[in-house]
Amino acid sequence: MTVNQILSKKGTDVHSIVSSITVYEALKVMGERNVGAVLVIEDNLLKGILSERDYARKIVLKNKASKDTFVHEIMEPNVITVKPTDNLDYCMEIMSTRRVRHLPVVENTTVLGVISIGDVVKSIIEVQKETIQHLDSYISGTNL
Repeated sequence: MTVNQILSKKGTDVHSIVSSITVYEALKVMGERNVGAVLVIEDNLLKGILSERDYARKIVLKNKASKDTFVHEIMEPNVITVKPTDNLDYCMEIMSTRRVRHLPVVENTTVLGVISIGDVVKSIIEVQKETIQHLDSYISGTNL
């Protein structure tokens, strides 16, 4: 299964913000949309990502105020992205080794969507269920 197949099921909604808003405003967007991360997009280019983890580590633990801190101060500017043709094993490897939970899907410079670790795990489980069903049918002879 590929990233594109996940996006075709999940949809391609991209929740984005600009880096000049406050972290508080960004958190409101995340809360309203019930997401754990938002992309920072300016001039149609991916400039960064802001996650709940960034907030916890760079605001809460450093005793800063989210209403006085701007997104560009705490966002992750070096965004790890995937292509629509990448497979799930590759995505899972990136998420595990780089310790990220969200991967923007980018082709050329266009953001096509975002996949989360939940999306990847759900898709892997679906593929495994299908494999088990095929094997069960083969073993029981109902597929003949």
